[in-house]
Amino acid sequence: MQIANRMEMITPFYVMELLRRAKELEAEGRDIIHMEIGEPTLPTPELITQAGIEYVAQGQVKYTPAAGLLELRQKIADFYWQRYKVLVPAERIFITPGASGAFLLALGVSLNAGDEVLLSDPCYPCNQNFIRLFDGEVKKIPVYAETDYQLSAKLIQQNWSDKSCAAVVASPSNPTGTIIARDELKKLIAAIESKQGVLFSDEIYHGLVYEEGIASVLEFTDQAFVINSFSKFFGMTGWRAGWLVVPEIYIEAAEKLAQNIFISTASHSQYAALAAFEEETLQELEIRRQGFAQKRDFLYAELIRLGFKVPVKPAGAFYIYADCSAFTQDSQQFAQQLLEEQGVAVTPGKDFGCNESDKYIRFSYTTTRERIAEAMQRLEQYLINL
Repeated sequence: MQIANRMEMITPFYVMELLRRAKELEAEGRDIIHMEIGEPTLPTPELITQAGIEYVAQGQVKYTPAAGLLELRQKIADFYWQRYKVLVPAERIFITPGASGAFLLALGVSLNAGDEVLLSDPCYPCNQNFIRLFDGEVKKIPVYAETDYQLSAKLIQQNWSDKSCAAVVASPSNPTGTIIARDELKKLIAAIESKQGVLFSDEIYHGLVYEEGIASVLEFTDQAFVINSFSKFFGMTGWRAGWLVVPEIYIEAAEKLAQNIFISTASHSQYAALAAFEEETLQELEIRRQGFAQKRDFLYAELIRLGFKVPVKPAGAFYIYADCSAFTQDSQQFAQQLLEEQGVAVTPGKDFGCNESDKYIRFSYTTTRERIAEAMQRLEQYLINL
């Protein structure tokens, strides 16, 4: 028996180790405030849950087509028109097991062994591992405040090599919460297309934006892969439902691969997701979005007060990527001690890359404002004790 060589290149998801330890401490009776995981504490909206229950209660929980329920794909297409005034044919939309499934499907139909893919550093850690799973090569590009911690057209031009075939962007970003401005997004798309490259656009936080200026890649091109999910904005993390928009030439290949690796996304999740686009649900989600904006503002102000640096205030998602170098040069140790001593769980920067990661901590504001306030009091006490 052997472990595949590629596993040597698959990096751990360090936050899951912190979560495991946090759960152990909770089992011992400790009160832990969770600011490490990107999962809203609010329940799935009631209409969505009820739709899923009603479908399961019928007792006929069967496969759907590999590409997903046509009705759900059409609702997503309608959503793109309502939100972005973009016409996306339903046949270009594939329902997947979460955004992870969408990204795997996109890579599977477009990436060859040895192809190089450009990613920002910092970025969501699993993306590089998905690329390595298909024997692609990852090229991490350090990004800083001057580009809002995002890839830019200039960085694409400077770092594209003979092996490069694609780039991954995420707007809003995890871990920074920053977005790519409309004009810069146009330039970035043009830069990649001038190289005959492929763009993968991670848009799973699109509903959670608190400033003007967000744009979907689909507003400017129909040649990109767009990854989205019902997890974040729609509050359906455990349902594991997402979607992928593919360029037209990939429709047949994507359906063939989906038939083989997924068969279909869980049918009860798809039927539940139909209710995500009901007006009552969208109104509830808008109230939640406003609540996240208020929590962002509160947490941002508190971190600045305590001496953290946040060069770019996040415009979306539910994270703040804060420079903790005033207190430590080892954010991993900082996070571990904060958890053990004060019962506050946060994510060290090393989960998101190598670019100055030891001086950064990601704070998630998915819990209640009251718990965030309590966490800031505990954090302040921890800093006093340093």
